[in-house]
Amino acid sequence: MKRGDADFVAFAQANSVRLQRAAYLLTGDRHQAEEAAQATLVRVYAAWGRVQRKDPYAYARTVLTNLVTDQWRRPMREYATETMPEPPAAHDVADVVSKRRWLISALQALSPRERAVVVLRHFFDASEAEVARELDLSAGTVKSLNSRALAKLRITAGSVPPVRLETEAGVGL
Repeated sequence: MKRGDADFVAFAQANSVRLQRAAYLLTGDRHQAEEAAQATLVRVYAAWGRVQRKDPYAYARTVLTNLVTDQWRRPMREYATETMPEPPAAHDVADVVSKRRWLISALQALSPRERAVVVLRHFFDASEAEVARELDLSAGTVKSLNSRALAKLRITAGSVPPVRLETEAGVGL
């Protein structure tokens, strides 16, 4: 233990109950009071070197009051509702696998340079200049390869039946 840690442990053991009671009076909730008292002790320990020579309990009371007051000032981020939100819809694993297989086969139908340009441009979101530099091509070549590859992918996508999503109201998207 560091020098002064034993003093802090003795202070915490002697005053933690008093801090919890004070926190309970400030918050009105036992759990919040315990959290506030713990947070107070953490902050007092962080400042223990300069606090122990003065009145450590007065410092702890001030820290506790400031912590509770700060909680009052913070906007509430959770709002209670009467009904629970709907759980996210489960993904159709078979549909995801079939789309992934289609995408891989469609990309394999492209030439290696076209595939590299499409992946770098659209998957890695690289600019045309970055793709040109990485593949050692001119910017015009990157543009034309990208255009041809996307046209081939559109033709291939036209042969796949579209997926129809139904909303809760039964309206197709």
